[in-house]
Amino acid sequence: MTDVKIRKGGGTAPTLPEDTLLQVKGLVKHFPITKGIFFRKQVGAVQAVSGISFTVKKGETLGLVGESGCGKSTTARCVLRLLEPTSGEVLYRAETTGEQGRTTEVIDIATANHDELRRLRRDMQIVFQDPYSSLNPRMTVASIIAEPLVVHEIGDRGERIARVKELLKVVGLNPEHTNRYPHEFSGGQRQRIGVARALALNPSFMVLDEPVSALDVSIQAQVLNLMGDLQDEFHLTYLFIAHDLSVVRHVCDRVAVMYLGKIVETAVRDTLYERPMHPYSHALLSAVPIPDPAVERRRKRIILQGDIPSPVNPPSGCRFHTRCRRAEFPLCSTEEPQLREVEPDHFVSCHFPEVQHVVT
Repeated sequence: MTDVKIRKGGGTAPTLPEDTLLQVKGLVKHFPITKGIFFRKQVGAVQAVSGISFTVKKGETLGLVGESGCGKSTTARCVLRLLEPTSGEVLYRAETTGEQGRTTEVIDIATANHDELRRLRRDMQIVFQDPYSSLNPRMTVASIIAEPLVVHEIGDRGERIARVKELLKVVGLNPEHTNRYPHEFSGGQRQRIGVARALALNPSFMVLDEPVSALDVSIQAQVLNLMGDLQDEFHLTYLFIAHDLSVVRHVCDRVAVMYLGKIVETAVRDTLYERPMHPYSHALLSAVPIPDPAVERRRKRIILQGDIPSPVNPPSGCRFHTRCRRAEFPLCSTEEPQLREVEPDHFVSCHFPEVQHVVT
């Protein structure tokens, strides 16, 4: 395996393994809380993401799961630099083809300049959660899908129209509907238009921010199957954000579980679903319905006590200790557990990790 060094301030930074496309290190995003009208003073901060680290390998789908408000979407937007990270590194392997052939360079997205970001935008795209608000209602389908081509000055008008029709066909829509507006399509069709727009620049990496949560169940399967087919055809790498654990098990290779701005467990999909080691992961999986009455009756549902703490003032020590049935004091309330490898490719942030065999 070869490594590529990172250019950063004229020096070198740690190397990035060749099979890794994206590596996030110590990512932090705090939203300031201010007070006052004329002289605004910061009086606190919403700690949306607090020092998380993970990697995404080439060609895989990494699932990022957790309940609403845990920081999943904020993480995705910081990775793409749609939000400015408070601190941390987001290392991305960018491949470019020029006069000297194909070159590879690892760029820290968190500190990249304008020109580097513009170049990276062609290689990194996002499909948003709500197909009703992510498409401009005043633009035709042709204008929506061709907009990335216009921004990056790719092709003339005829070439762009041909590309739009090609993309509509790829995502399973009628290529002759280029002059229609978003309100003329169903929810599933709108999401396919969003996917076509994301594919316009031939990206290598795509963030899927709960792409099927706003769709009917019958349509969800169609869109998920489409994303799988596109991944195989175009060799895409996905960061898949969701709270539906059944969907995640269907589409993801590895899974990272978030709780209150922290990653508490990461593992290969089957390992996590069959043998979770963090009490929060076990509670989440115990709530996944199983379409077999006999198996469902044998399962023991775990009901978490209390409410989710506020990200403005998260608990000290382990953030989950206020709701954990295995917490021991004062250790869990004072010392924050580190994400450590307890089994091969199985990382857990818990003082007392315990294998929990799940009935599936």
